[in-house]
Amino acid sequence: MNLPLKHSVDTLNITLERDVFLRTLIRELSGTLQDVVGIAEASGFISVVGERMGSQINQEYKSALEVSQLSRKQVADVLVDLKKRIQGDFYIIEQNDEKIVFGNRVCPFAEKVLNRPSMCMMTSNVFGTIAANNAGYAKVELQETIAEGAAECRVIVYLKPTEESEDAEGREYFKGI
Repeated sequence: MNLPLKHSVDTLNITLERDVFLRTLIRELSGTLQDVVGIAEASGFISVVGERMGSQINQEYKSALEVSQLSRKQVADVLVDLKKRIQGDFYIIEQNDEKIVFGNRVCPFAEKVLNRPSMCMMTSNVFGTIAANNAGYAKVELQETIAEGAAECRVIVYLKPTEESEDAEGREYFKGI
């Protein structure tokens, strides 16, 4: 015998929608990778995805701007804009011909990034791929990240090999063929 339902399923107050579902999916995938193969290897897998996405995003911006190559200023503007479009809050702290320093108040993954530093490889690889494909070289240093408990992120994109960039811990990127 079926008892009458107290609530209809479609009226339940459940916080499940596409954005939360996809952010949770990425969090769980990265967490599983971190647990199974370690943070370094998980970061490597996520890096491959980030590089592919960076190439696609780079091409989309160049097509929309109708240019074959982005200038340094356009690279900086594109990196801020793409994060804004995915609900991040990146901003430029400083920029010159050697580097662009970004701050970030809100991670696009929101709370799902906490304790998942491998997810930061998306930022590193998208930024590094776009910068390198336009400047010829990039090194991305994730100095501080929300994923590791900082209040804000601080990301430096070096555009030239310099003494400062060589001393920085980060990933290097080179222009693709």
